[in-house]
Amino acid sequence: MTLHSPSSSAELAAVLADARRSGAPLAVVGGGTRAGLGRPVQAAATVSTAKLSGITLYEPAELVIAAKAGTPLREVTEALAAKGQRLPFEPMDHRLLYETAGEPTVGGVAAANVSGPARINLGAARDSMIGLKFVNGLAEDVKSGGRVMKNVTGLDLVKALAGSLGTLAVFHEVCFKVLPKAEGERTLAVTGLSIPQAVAALSAALGSPFEPTGAAHLPASGGEVARTLVRIEGFSASLAYRTDALSRLLAPFGAAETLDGEASAGLWAGIRDAAAFAGTDEAVWRLSLPPSAAPALAERLAPLEPRLVLDWGGGLVWAGIAATGDAGSARIHAAAKAAGGHATLVRAPDQVRGAVDVFSPPAGPLMAIQRKLKASFDPDGVLNPGRMYPGV
Repeated sequence: MTLHSPSSSAELAAVLADARRSGAPLAVVGGGTRAGLGRPVQAAATVSTAKLSGITLYEPAELVIAAKAGTPLREVTEALAAKGQRLPFEPMDHRLLYETAGEPTVGGVAAANVSGPARINLGAARDSMIGLKFVNGLAEDVKSGGRVMKNVTGLDLVKALAGSLGTLAVFHEVCFKVLPKAEGERTLAVTGLSIPQAVAALSAALGSPFEPTGAAHLPASGGEVARTLVRIEGFSASLAYRTDALSRLLAPFGAAETLDGEASAGLWAGIRDAAAFAGTDEAVWRLSLPPSAAPALAERLAPLEPRLVLDWGGGLVWAGIAATGDAGSARIHAAAKAAGGHATLVRAPDQVRGAVDVFSPPAGPLMAIQRKLKASFDPDGVLNPGRMYPGV
């Protein structure tokens, strides 16, 4: 397969123009760490953003950073850390789940709207994106949003393209708003709770004024006792006060032990990266739903004998099941719909991903909107054809 590696937006536009003229669709890649996300793409060539690299703007005082799409995420996080700042949405690293090499990139994070445990408090990747430069399927080089919050014309377009998985445009620069890095963090852990009890405990913590930045439940599995986890961040004095207050709040569910510093950070890195499913042969599903619906969802999925991990207070459920047949697709999509949510098959063999609904089929009006977006941005189906749905 031909590989195109443009080093400028003009070269990128030329690659897309050639693909449009020839009718040869393109697979879009960044660092290659999320190759299993979405449906398999049938393309004649690949366009890589690897040479579109480098931080183009960093204004610590303005809490804004911009980088070309192929910039390794590590470079951005290191630059921010040097100034005591961070990306607020805590992006997941898929390498553990997919057993891939390479480096996650800024463009890949934006294109997949990759967000971790802190989303429950600080928002998703799209909520931190304020500017975007991209080339669409018409080979048009477009700028949307801006580099400061005072000048964000086109911000809605930035939000719409986040999570589009390269099916509408190829990003070549992304601008994020950032936040100061917390001085410290602490996790409160209550053991032995069932899923309904855990969701009730997490809901109590999230409904409190103590601003948790993580709320997860690890059900009992493989001889390990169930753990219900609440993370808080901030200054030492604040952590001490909120630890005491949350311990009292959670007392009806059991005594809470505390983890600090690296122990807490390591635990949440594993939750962020779905480490529970690393190195297994399971199909891995990701279900988004109202947190209160998580216990009923778990009951509906019980016949599949899944291994579950709950994040976002129960609003995100990871499910690992046997990767046989349709990988539980019919039951999982039905359960997600009944819960008022949707499901995504995150990891499975290509033959399974090509044969089932990787994403929950949207309602008719929503699918109509998606098809109109595709027709507007990429009418000839040049970019990642079929990655989300057939024809989209």
